Amino acid sequence: MVPTAQALEIAASRGLDLVEVAANVRPPVCRIMDYGKYLYEQSKKVKAAKKKQHTIQLKEMRFRPKTEEHDYQFKLKHIREFLAEGFKVKITVVFRGRELVHKELGHKILERLTADLTEVAEMESPSKLEGRNLSAMFLAKKK
Repeated sequence: MVPTAQALEIAASRGLDLVEVAANVRPPVCRIMDYGKYLYEQSKKVKAAKKKQHTIQLKEMRFRPKTEEHDYQFKLKHIREFLAEGFKVKITVVFRGRELVHKELGHKILERLTADLTEVAEMESPSKLEGRNLSAMFLAKKK
């Protein structure tokens, strides 16, 4: 155990800093180190950890209960591209006005999409009705 004044003197003579490591302990624990270098190394570690992190982004494709065949095929092509690029895809069937009475049309569209995407995707979460929107999540299959 070294007195504070002597520890500061030692640190100054070496060109380093006296850094308090554990303040809650009696007596407080200090370390002689280059504090600027320590902060730099910590920031490098944080950046390296962020670099290794992989985030999955979400794309959304909206359908209506009365979506025609050509529009369906066009949107299906885009969904396949999104899945190939590694995105999660949220499929939403939007009901307007009295269309909400015929929820089965929305379920048919989602069932058809599930069947058309079986070779490239799997349904992550089953379809659920949220207000006037029926939605389901699709995730690309692992290779």
